[in-house]
Amino acid sequence: MIRFFLVFIVLAFGGFATWWFLQKPSHNRQWADDVSHMLHAEVNGDLVVLNNVRNFEWRTETDYTPRWETREYNLSLLQTADLVLSYWMGPKIAHTLVSFGFADGQYLTFSLEIRKEKEEKFSAWKGFFRQYEAILVAADEADIVRTRSNARGEDVYLYRLNIAPEQLKALFLAYVEHANKLEKEPEFYNTLTSNCTTVVFDIAKQIAPNLPMDYRLLLSGYFAEYAHEQGGLVEGFSYAELQEKGYIVPRAKAMQPGENFSEVIRRGVPGM
Repeated sequence: MIRFFLVFIVLAFGGFATWWFLQKPSHNRQWADDVSHMLHAEVNGDLVVLNNVRNFEWRTETDYTPRWETREYNLSLLQTADLVLSYWMGPKIAHTLVSFGFADGQYLTFSLEIRKEKEEKFSAWKGFFRQYEAILVAADEADIVRTRSNARGEDVYLYRLNIAPEQLKALFLAYVEHANKLEKEPEFYNTLTSNCTTVVFDIAKQIAPNLPMDYRLLLSGYFAEYAHEQGGLVEGFSYAELQEKGYIVPRAKAMQPGENFSEVIRRGVPGM
């Protein structure tokens, strides 16, 4: 009986391993509208040209006007980077984004996401088993942040990152490099090892190699607290103060026609 059980376990494991390695990521599927285009970057000195920057106008989660744009960014004008956390299923799990600010008033947000197929829904469990490709989205804040705070009804927090000016350029270019890598070689999204928070950590380690591993890289809802402990958020405030003042939803929903979304959500946020 024991021998039969061991044979069954070996065969089951072998079958799972075979299935696992037969799964191959692909760019050729019927993608959902909001992830239908891959970001492509061209870098010439301080000038970065990004193709397929997303700038959708979201009225609801399913009612939107799609826009994909080509934009130019001058890295000599890069001034700030902000951490954005968006919560939709309690305090332990959040989607992690990083938004860069330029002296000419532009903001650009990077977000590693699953590349959903049409009519496909996200499942954290399926994310463990090579069921989703990964995509790095670059988007206007009025698209990628506002859809979370307004259209989806998520709880969104904004924190100013404490990054030296000379490191900002390296951080931005690391995102650009990652986007071009994904464009050339499709990869699977993984809920545990390759997700929206781990990519931020991996890129941050390129400029701060001594960052320690921490359980809050898995429980991403606490990632801002981890960043604060590592000196990564604006100084002079407790984490509780940063969290309270960084809650952007009331401001985002009260925004008046003609106002600039990026300016409105930063009112009262420490370091802004």
